[in-house]
Amino acid sequence: MTPTTSVALVTRNRPESLARTLASLGQQVTAPFEVVVSDDSDDGVVAEVRRVVEAHGARYVRGPRRGLYANRNAVALACRGTHVRTMDDDHEFPPGHLVACDAALAEDPASVWILGEQYPGDIDPARIPDCPGQLTAAGYSATPPDPQDCWAISDGAAIYPRRLFQEGVRYAEAFPFGAAYLELGSRLHWRGQRIRFLDTTYVVHHYDPAARSVMDPAVDLASRTFAALCHAFVYQPSARNRAVCLSRMALRAARGGVPGAQAVAAGWRAFRVHISELERGARG
Repeated sequence: MTPTTSVALVTRNRPESLARTLASLGQQVTAPFEVVVSDDSDDGVVAEVRRVVEAHGARYVRGPRRGLYANRNAVALACRGTHVRTMDDDHEFPPGHLVACDAALAEDPASVWILGEQYPGDIDPARIPDCPGQLTAAGYSATPPDPQDCWAISDGAAIYPRRLFQEGVRYAEAFPFGAAYLELGSRLHWRGQRIRFLDTTYVVHHYDPAARSVMDPAVDLASRTFAALCHAFVYQPSARNRAVCLSRMALRAARGGVPGAQAVAAGWRAFRVHISELERGARG
């Protein structure tokens, strides 16, 4: 079967940025099988977002409005191609981007492919971006030793076989934003899924820290705690990983005072719920 790529684009309250992304996508020499935009915008912005989506010939769906990861799950499930290409509304693409993505799928349609990024004002088409990071027991990401067989993940720039979502794989939805996406890479690796770095193209990321959907240190801390616990106690449960994870949890709780301790506790609770769901097969 020839792979067909569904672009699964999430957006929230940024119609101008979304228009730039869709215009850049439309300038590629090849087109994806479909472009699906899931809109988590506030009610007052929905009409403008929908107008932008339809003006660019994409399919509009209303998002669940439960945070970024719930929106990613919703748009992935709305896709109909053999593969799901995650995308954000602050991306642009260099020439030949989709050609490179199609070539990767033709070479290895069974793998998850992840992409790196460059930033406006510092773009060098000849430079290969760094591989996205993979989860560590400390809750942060680190460059993988082997980018062609790793558990790194690129939240908004990855290509998944759609069968994974059909089998029940989902982004964890316990947190509306933050580092929880790193857990998915570790979980896929645990499942035996190969993850590879696509080093022949990249995305241009118009990153604006002031325009993030959620800017909450407590959410960031809780989501990192959650991801680290999953990695150290389930997916790669070595004695060292457990020791690193627990020591970092204690340090964060001590340094953060009551808010820090509460965030760590929230991460622990989310971990327990997630593991129960894994045991029931609800999260793949």
